[in-house]
Amino acid sequence: GLTEDGVSVNGKEIKVDKIIFATGTSAVAPDITGIEDVPYLTSTEALELKELPKSLLVIGGGYIGCELAQMLGRSGVDVTIVCRSRLLPEAEPEISTALTSYLRDEGITVRDGLAYQAIRKTEEGVELDITENNQNTTIKAEQVLVTTGRRPNTDGLGLEENGVELLPGGGIKIDDRMRSTRPGVYAAGDVTGTDQFVYMAAYGAKLAAKNAMNSDSLVYDNSAMPWVVFTDPQVAGVGLSEAAALAQGFDVKTSVIGLEHIPRALAARDTRGLIKLVADNKTNKLLGAQILAPEGADSIQTAVMAIKHGLTVTDLAETIFPYLTTVEGLKLAAQTFDKDVSKLSCCAG
Repeated sequence: GLTEDGVSVNGKEIKVDKIIFATGTSAVAPDITGIEDVPYLTSTEALELKELPKSLLVIGGGYIGCELAQMLGRSGVDVTIVCRSRLLPEAEPEISTALTSYLRDEGITVRDGLAYQAIRKTEEGVELDITENNQNTTIKAEQVLVTTGRRPNTDGLGLEENGVELLPGGGIKIDDRMRSTRPGVYAAGDVTGTDQFVYMAAYGAKLAAKNAMNSDSLVYDNSAMPWVVFTDPQVAGVGLSEAAALAQGFDVKTSVIGLEHIPRALAARDTRGLIKLVADNKTNKLLGAQILAPEGADSIQTAVMAIKHGLTVTDLAETIFPYLTTVEGLKLAAQTFDKDVSKLSCCAG
């Protein structure tokens, strides 16, 4: 752990001026009465199962919960996924609603907007008592998978007693140069409690190392950070959602286009999905984009570059995109701000 002059490792004191903490996170159980007496699976354990259960209750509707619920459902498991708000609560509501519908179409039971009352182990497996629409009921399953989040690994490291402030969730508080509240101590990756993606952890670690060795001149910038949920269809996003843009005081305009208007989806005979763009009404600049599409992950980088370089939705609408590609949907979504794209001929701009 951290000491006054450096770190202590297995009882050995190491004096050092610069330290980077990159200790990651661990799965954390939700606050449900009885959870400590229930043998639940984590995401890692679910992927190591030698035998699939007949039925599985997934608690948590975030990235991991949605991905594993669909994967195990397609493997023949009777899956029920439950959440307190909605699936993918950070995604646009239109995308959450559509994905919920698609999962239900595959036979996955989705129960959202719940209050959890208690959970217990039974001879047959587990039972979760819930309140749904002011009605109390019980969900039964052979096994339960908990995907309600992760907690930074900061316990027992001597951080707070040695000048490193922690966030309410346990993450190390850092500034935009990866510095903690103690001079010479940096942190990067999931242990900071933000941007919990492997590529952002690598980016942050690189900045922390360079700043520690040089002049603290490099600034962490996540304004154009892409994220992907590997469901089918995939969900991908970058920048601000409509709600986040409004909360930041922007004069917001949005466009939403269903995949039934995108030639690639029609040719593939799979029109599940939509694209939503968020723009600043005053400057016309693109603020955010979210894609729900079978190949959505491969298309989001165009929106990343547009936001990173301050492009407007007009720039997107007037850019030439290749026909019969999912990414062409970004052009059509941009055109939707001032055109009815359903009335355009193919490739019309």
